[in-house]
Amino acid sequence: MADIFESPDGGHTVYVRQMGSSHRTLHSMSAQKQAQLQQQKQWDLWQDILAKSKQDSELKDMLDRIEVYHALKNSP
Repeated sequence: MADIFESPDGGHTVYVRQMGSSHRTLHSMSAQKQAQLQQQKQWDLWQDILAKSKQDSELKDMLDRIEVYHALKNSP
């Protein structure tokens, strides 16, 4: 059977499936799309860390230290 290549986002992500099948697998992904996914994954991680810091005093202390470091490093 022939393979059908599909891209829902203009070529950044390409999927392949067999003709007549709805099951598709990832064929390739652009570097730009990979970077976007990595950035989203990191953003999700930080949101999780911030949420958990409300119940975890050690984590909250670490985040407070990061904020102080960031403020000192980036002050004019």
